Amino acid sequence: MEDHQNEGLQEKVLHIRRVSRKVPGGNYVSFSALVAVGDGQGSLGIGLAKALEVPQAINKALRKAKKRMIKIDLKGTTIPYDIQVKYNASKILLKPAPQGTGLKVGSVIRPLMELSGVRDLSGKILGSNNKINLTYAVYKVFQEFRKRGQNHA
Repeated sequence: MEDHQNEGLQEKVLHIRRVSRKVPGGNYVSFSALVAVGDGQGSLGIGLAKALEVPQAINKALRKAKKRMIKIDLKGTTIPYDIQVKYNASKILLKPAPQGTGLKVGSVIRPLMELSGVRDLSGKILGSNNKINLTYAVYKVFQEFRKRGQNHA
């Protein structure tokens, strides 16, 4: 579809939820999709969207993720410095690692870092391990790197 515009972007579906609510006459069922997009060069975008069917939810989330791309400057194959971020009840601690270490992080943080091009990283999830909150916490990390990178440049 839109791949000719976004060559080199990788997409990953991180989480799909079935959301049901009671309405007069029965249940109203929709689906929520959490998607990440990255170029492997320091860019990351995330999108969360709901729709009545899974493919529609994924496509909406992909559009949102491509709009919200953030680019940071990597230090080789790792992040520039240690950072601790809190988003809602989720807290994450990320530290740069020497080349060849790999990604020593859990949950959705690993695929997010792979998409963004970070190959060596050590980290810990300290608070809630809700996938949506963790994804937004990683996005907040990228925003912090972006902010501090602009201040020093």
